[in-house]
Amino acid sequence: MVFIRITGAALLALSLSACVATTAENAPNDPFEKQNRAMFATDQWLDRNVVYPSAVAYAALVPPKARDRVHDFLDNLSEPVTFANDVLQGEFDRASQTLWRFSANSTFGLAGFFDIATGAGVPGHSEDFGQTLAVWGVPDGYYLVLPMFGPSNQRDTVGLVADVYLDPFTYIRMKQHIWWQGARMYGGYLDVRARNLNTLTGIERGSVDYYASVRSLYRQSRKDAIANGKTDTKDLPDF
Repeated sequence: MVFIRITGAALLALSLSACVATTAENAPNDPFEKQNRAMFATDQWLDRNVVYPSAVAYAALVPPKARDRVHDFLDNLSEPVTFANDVLQGEFDRASQTLWRFSANSTFGLAGFFDIATGAGVPGHSEDFGQTLAVWGVPDGYYLVLPMFGPSNQRDTVGLVADVYLDPFTYIRMKQHIWWQGARMYGGYLDVRARNLNTLTGIERGSVDYYASVRSLYRQSRKDAIANGKTDTKDLPDF
């Protein structure tokens, strides 16, 4: 599920703040709720008809250990972006751990198919430029639902684009490069969806308003990610 014009999303996110004044009717910080709900419905249709069936087939046909190898490989590909954001956030200890993980897993872990770093006592973590902007004090802006990428906000949409440019694999040119990037992205969707086949279904069935539930869960998860899992978030922007 590749969002072809990803840069356009960032420009949209930056421009929307000039279009609507937030009012009580637009709370909670979702002035584009009507449009967001329409996009949410489209994303749900794609999930039900494309991603979910693919994830079910993937989980059924690929043994768990093989799926773990794919998961570790995809995680390893994201380590350079995590490293760059660790550095930009001034988290140099975490950056050194990320660099060690990438080096060890890429060599002794056979291109990342085996996560030997975690076994050696260096667990992984994830950082993105949206988190970096939050650490720098940039507010989240309006809530957005992106085509195929789902819940986001203005800050995280800009961060999504920045991470593309921070990713060194973006600049590797090879035959069928576009297919490699597409396979990597869709593989990431399959990996996440296959690991959470019943989770989203359970949330949807237990929600009076699934859209509002996802919006709330997204904000909570992002706040926790920005705080690096710490419970004290008083110094972070209020979502």
